[in-house]
Amino acid sequence: MRCQPHYGHQVYIWLKNVQICLLCDEQTDTGFPICTACETELPWLIDQCERCALPLPMTGLTCAQCTRRAPAFNEVIAAWLYDFPIDALVTRFKHQAKWPLGRLMAELLGQSLQHRFEEGLARPDIMIPVPLGRKRLRQRGYNQAAMLANWLGRQLQLPVNERLIDRVKETPAQQGLDARARKRNLREAFVLVEPAGVRGKHVALIDDVLTTGSTADTIARLLVEAGANRVDVYCLARTPKPEG
Repeated sequence: MRCQPHYGHQVYIWLKNVQICLLCDEQTDTGFPICTACETELPWLIDQCERCALPLPMTGLTCAQCTRRAPAFNEVIAAWLYDFPIDALVTRFKHQAKWPLGRLMAELLGQSLQHRFEEGLARPDIMIPVPLGRKRLRQRGYNQAAMLANWLGRQLQLPVNERLIDRVKETPAQQGLDARARKRNLREAFVLVEPAGVRGKHVALIDDVLTTGSTADTIARLLVEAGANRVDVYCLARTPKPEG
């Protein structure tokens, strides 16, 4: 398969017209550091829940979880299924500081969002990245959601505010927890610093991957209670429903 990242040289210079594909090392046929063949082979998310973007067998359906208890957010826009090679690219961006990979995925997500806006999807008034706890931010050195939000903001010409929501409770990593444990993990973890900043506005939450939706739902409820009139979630990828 072509979509296997290599790192034998400087990955790219974003402003150059001639780009090298970050996935296969071949010269691209576009102005972006990904060739058409590798872009086509990415696991694009097509059939999904209309509310939470959970992968489903066909379009136009709502998953059982959203039917039983609708989340506080209105809609999730995710570009890909969390599968190879997107899972590897997100991990390298998030945990290994391979920022060019994050920038590339943000550009492709931005293109997808722009297409959706042109088809009638409402543009948000403001984008807010999901915050990291202070301890984890010190350890990692950056918030990947904030980086994605700022790249998207420049591309889509939308304002970004990283200070409206604060993570005041350090919680264990969400990886490996089921939906119920994730919800317990997030109790009182977030506070809205400036409620007036979202009142009457359409807000887009930005994150890298949506798994159970617990974090997005918790923050969305804060925003709706503060008077936001709509909350959407933009993310790179959506995980499938876990087996069992």
